Amino acid sequence: MTTKNIELLAPAGSPEALDAAVGEGADAVYLGLKDFNARQRSTNFTYGQFESALRTLRRMGKKVYVTVNTVFEQREADRMYQLLKYLADHGPDALIVQDFGVVAMVRSEFPSLRLHASTQMNIASARGANALSRHGFSRVVLARELSLQELCDIKKETNLELEVFVHGALCISVSGLCLFSSFLGGKSANRGMCTQACRRLYHRLDRSEGEGYYFSPNDLQLLERVPDLASAGIKALKIEGRMKSASYVGAVVSAYRLAADAVMGGDDEQIRQSIEQGREILRNDFARPKTQYLFNNFEFNKDDKPKINWLNPNQDGGTGISLGTILKVKGSGSERRALILPPHGVKPSARDSVRIHRSDDTGRTSHKLAFAEKAYSSDGSSAKGFWISAPEGSLGDHVYLIQTKEMSKRYPSIISGKLPSNKQPGRERAPFPQITMTQHKESGRKKHKGEVFPEGLYVAVSRPEDLYIVQSSRPQKVILDLSRKNARRLLSEMQDKPLPFKPSEIILTLDPWFPQSIAGYEDIKMAGEIEQLIERGYYQFMVNNPGHLSMFRGFEKVRLIAGPWFYTFNSWALSFVASLGVDGFVSPLENNRQNLERTLGVESRDSRNKTKKNRHINSVLRSKFFITVFAWPPLFNIREDLSRVLDFKGFSDNMNEGFSLTADRDGGSRVYPQKYFSIIDKIPFLKEAGFGRFIIDITGNNFKKADYKELIRAVTNGTPLPNSNRFNWKDGFYLTKNP
Repeated sequence: MTTKNIELLAPAGSPEALDAAVGEGADAVYLGLKDFNARQRSTNFTYGQFESALRTLRRMGKKVYVTVNTVFEQREADRMYQLLKYLADHGPDALIVQDFGVVAMVRSEFPSLRLHASTQMNIASARGANALSRHGFSRVVLARELSLQELCDIKKETNLELEVFVHGALCISVSGLCLFSSFLGGKSANRGMCTQACRRLYHRLDRSEGEGYYFSPNDLQLLERVPDLASAGIKALKIEGRMKSASYVGAVVSAYRLAADAVMGGDDEQIRQSIEQGREILRNDFARPKTQYLFNNFEFNKDDKPKINWLNPNQDGGTGISLGTILKVKGSGSERRALILPPHGVKPSARDSVRIHRSDDTGRTSHKLAFAEKAYSSDGSSAKGFWISAPEGSLGDHVYLIQTKEMSKRYPSIISGKLPSNKQPGRERAPFPQITMTQHKESGRKKHKGEVFPEGLYVAVSRPEDLYIVQSSRPQKVILDLSRKNARRLLSEMQDKPLPFKPSEIILTLDPWFPQSIAGYEDIKMAGEIEQLIERGYYQFMVNNPGHLSMFRGFEKVRLIAGPWFYTFNSWALSFVASLGVDGFVSPLENNRQNLERTLGVESRDSRNKTKKNRHINSVLRSKFFITVFAWPPLFNIREDLSRVLDFKGFSDNMNEGFSLTADRDGGSRVYPQKYFSIIDKIPFLKEAGFGRFIIDITGNNFKKADYKELIRAVTNGTPLPNSNRFNWKDGFYLTKNP
C-alpha cells in the first residue's frame, strides 16, 4: 500500500475558512486572490492577507497553492503578468492553472513558479498527464468523472503527482467543458463566474408533465475510499468548498484527517473506526445527500446498465437541512417574520444561519436569524412551527438551515497583526510572446509544402450519413466526429454506399473528453484503428485535449488542428499551442470579436509588437485561424447517458429558452440550446479583417437537406438568420471590473 506523505488539501475561500482548515489538520490549503480564480464569488484574499498567511503557514510546515485557474482575455495580459510577477516574488508552493497562456507566461518569464494542472484542464488519462509533464507540470488535478480502476491505471503510466477530489459539490458537466452559464449571459465557468445552471429549475418543453431540477447532482463523499486512494498512489486528497463556511471546512477536514492518519498508520481496525468516526462528523455537514459518483467502476443494475444514483431531479439548488417552506409572512423591516414548520426534531435558534430559496428558482438569500420563536395555535395550547426573522422571502419559498450558532468554533488566527493596505502587484507591461508556426521537435511530423487547409467553408457533421446532406455545397473540407462507431464505418469504406468526399477532404475531430478507460480513444489507438485510418489516407485531425497529441507522434503525413477546447483566448495561449506543431487553430466557442481582434491584431500598445516581423506573424496567424460562424454549442458534456433517468429530450428554463438532451458519441450525454449560434452575416467583415476559414457546425441537431440549403443560401447572401443567438460574439464576457 502506497501511503507515505498522502496530502490532505483543504479549501480556503476566506480567512475564517483558512483558520478552520489549518486548525483541523490540513497539510495544505488552496486559495485565490482577487483576480483570475475560478471562485470569483468567494471572499478570497487581499494581497496583505495572503502574505501574512504565507509567512505563518511556512513556519508551520504547511503548503499554500494559489488558484490562477481561469482563462484570461488579451486585454488582461498585463494584469496576469503583474500577478504572476508578484507571486514569483513571494513563492507559494504552486499555482493551480487552467490557461495555456498562463503556462507559457510562467515558463518564459517566471520559471521558479511550480505548476499544478487544474481540474478545469480536463485531464482524465495518463496521456494527458504525461503531455503536461513534458511542459513543466509537477501535479495534475484529475477530472472527477473517473473510476478507481482508471485512477490506478493512470498512476501506473505516469510519474506526475496525482490529486483527486474526495468531497464536496459536483458539476453535471465535465469541468472545463461547460458552456451553459457563459451561453446564458457571458458568465463563463472558465472565468470563475459560473451561475450553476445545473442547479436550476427546468420544465419539459410543453410544460404538461411538471418540472424538476433535472441536472442537480448529489455531493461527492469518498471518505470510505481513502484506503483505496492511498493504495492507488494518489498524492493529494482534495476537498471542494471555497464557497463554503468555515464551520463546513473545519468539519470536513477533521473527518478526512482521521481517515488519512489511520490509513498512514496501517492498522485495519483503526482505519475502520476512524472512517466510522468521520462518518458521524459528516452526518450533519449541512450539504446535499452523498454519492461516490463514478468511483466504483460504474455500478450496474440488474439489466446490466450502469446505475445513475448520483442525480436527484427532485432536490432544488439549495443546500443544508430543510426547514420547510414559508407558510405565512407578517410585519415589515426588522420585525418582518415568516412562519415555517420544520421536520420533527429540527429547531432553529437565534444566530443560526439560513438560506431562503425562491420557489420559482429566481434567487437565493442567506440570513442570520435575529430570532426564532415557537408559533402556537390560536388558543395557545400547542406549538405550530416557528416564527423566524425573514427580511426576504415569500409564501412557498424554501428555507434551509446552513449553519447553527453552536458550529461557530473558534480557531487560532493564521493572519495576525496589522496588515498594510497598499499591498498589490506592480504595473509592468507584459511582453509580447514569441509565436512560431513550426512542427514540434517531438512530434515526428514534417512540415508540408503548400497550404494544407485552404480558405473557404468547412462543415462539421456527426455521422457519415450527414456527408450526403452537405455535398451539394462542396465545402473546402468536412469535419467528421471520430467516434468509435464512425471509425469502424470509415474503415469498412461504407461498402453499401461510397462516401461523397475523399479521405483528403475529411478532417476527423476528437472529443475533448479523453478518459483513461478503454471506452475512449485509447481503445481506438490500441486497436490500431487510427493507424489504419491514416493508412487509408485520413491525414487530418482536430485535437481537443493535450492527451490527443501523443497519439499522432511519428506519423509524418498527419496534419493537426487545435480545436476550440484548447482555449486560445490570448496571444500567450496561442504561442503555447503553436509550439505543439499544429497547422491551425479553431477560435474558442466562447470567444468574442473584440478579443479575437486583440489577440491577432496587427497593432499593439507594446512598441515591441509594432514591427514588420510581428505584423507578418499576425497575418500568418490569421491565415491559420478557423472561426465557427454557425453551431449549436454543447452546453453540458456529461459522461453518462441520462436518458435512463430523464425520459424526455426537450426542456426549457424560466425564461422559456429551449434546450435538448441528446445521447453523446460514445455513451454520454450532451445538452444543446435549441436556439443556434450564428454570425454568418459577419463573414464579409471577417474576410476584410484577414480571416478566411469558417466552420458551419451542424453536429448538435438533426439537420435535413432543406435546412442546410437555406443555411448555405444565407451564407452566400451574407444575411442574418432569424431567431439566432450571438453567444458572446457581440457583448463579450461579463466583467465584474474593468481590466
